[in-house]
Amino acid sequence: MLHLPDHLNEKQKQAYRKQWLGTISLIVQTVSAIFFAVVGLFVFALFQPSLSGWFDNPEPVPMEEIQRRIAEKEADLDRVENGIHLETGFIAAEGWETVRATCTACHSAKLVTQNKATREGWKNMIVWMQETQGLWDLGDQEKSILDYLATNYAPEESSRRANLDVKSIEWYLLEL
Repeated sequence: MLHLPDHLNEKQKQAYRKQWLGTISLIVQTVSAIFFAVVGLFVFALFQPSLSGWFDNPEPVPMEEIQRRIAEKEADLDRVENGIHLETGFIAAEGWETVRATCTACHSAKLVTQNKATREGWKNMIVWMQETQGLWDLGDQEKSILDYLATNYAPEESSRRANLDVKSIEWYLLEL
């Protein structure tokens, strides 16, 4: 702690403390700046030969190479492995391309793959989307879409737990 002479009044002590803190702050800033300058020079000296290439103009990538890389990435996304379309997660079975084109036009494929329903349940979801979300009339595609969804995303025993029987539960009040 800073010891100040007793003959100073409180205002003089405040001014002295403020000046002392400013001086300490300036010293710390100066030492920090010197430290970072030395470290920067050390790093520059260590990597100097390889730094010169950073400022050169890079060679332009030919358009054919850019197009090849784009096609490679697109082909990778459109791959099917172990019966699953990698980009969407859809089961690659008959009709999946129609479902992908139709359903992912508005929402993520995950919204389809996370659900399980009977053919009637999927039909009800489609009708709901048409009535409330602006889904267009599916026409002849509706049958193949429903076939695909009912076959590949049908309810399973383990797809979700059974509903709770709230009448049989013995309820109690939590007292805090």
